Amino acid sequence: MGAVPQLKRYLDKMKGQPLSDNWDDIEHLHGSNLEGLGYPTQKPEALLERILKSSSEEGETVLDPFCGCGTSIAVAQRLNRKWIGIDITHLAIGLIKSRLRDAFGEAVKETYKVIGEPTALPDAEELAKEDPYQFQWWALGLVGARRAEQRKGSDQGIDGRLYFHDEGEGGSTKQIILSVKSGHVNVAQVRDLRGFIEREKAEIGVLITLEDATKPMRTEAAAAGFYKSLYGQDKYPKLQILTVAELLGGKSIAYPQHSHNVTFKRAPRAETPQAEQLTLAPSDETAKPRKPRKHS
Repeated sequence: MGAVPQLKRYLDKMKGQPLSDNWDDIEHLHGSNLEGLGYPTQKPEALLERILKSSSEEGETVLDPFCGCGTSIAVAQRLNRKWIGIDITHLAIGLIKSRLRDAFGEAVKETYKVIGEPTALPDAEELAKEDPYQFQWWALGLVGARRAEQRKGSDQGIDGRLYFHDEGEGGSTKQIILSVKSGHVNVAQVRDLRGFIEREKAEIGVLITLEDATKPMRTEAAAAGFYKSLYGQDKYPKLQILTVAELLGGKSIAYPQHSHNVTFKRAPRAETPQAEQLTLAPSDETAKPRKPRKHS
């Protein structure tokens, strides 16, 4: 008697408050965030997850025509969406492939295809002719390296760098420097690379070329000696010359196989199954299938 009437509300019967367009509950990426890959315009995966969940269902296709470091692609993969990603540079395409591999494992390569990347020597020659810088970035991607500088023409003789941990020496970080040549090559460029190795205190230097190396070039490279790993006392040529044809054929840089490439920050491992995917393609003229040129 005298009790105040009360109304009991059940959460499963309440509609709740609609989500506004002010999403201030998602934390921006910062330096200590494990998700950050160092890409200047990278967005949090939580943001893309909310966008994709609110605008698509599982099995539907997500298109990102400016995919950058591939956040939307990685999230679409995790949320079982099909996807198409497009970017203007081969540098971005290489970063996205690395991100997908880190997040979903090596098997993810079987779930997508890349359209527009050279797959044969004539394709590589055509790319080098049309855009030497795109060729350079594509060639660096073949060996898992990153470009040395952000600005064109400021590389000081070095086009790319690759870092690895040599477990035999306490896991310390080692450096491989790379020079990419799309035109005529000669022994002077090998000598220059030897000087860059000494200047940068690098363990190994690699010259990637379209042309075959001459005998004097091979002799000069051999004279550079070896990098010796304390792990198993293995030795690796300190100066290596690799042609694009060799790289397309499966050859790679010789460095300690017990080590691991730490050139790019690793993306977090995804916890959900992979989804069927579509394509990943550069958005310039290289996206068009190339007709092999006839050689006399």
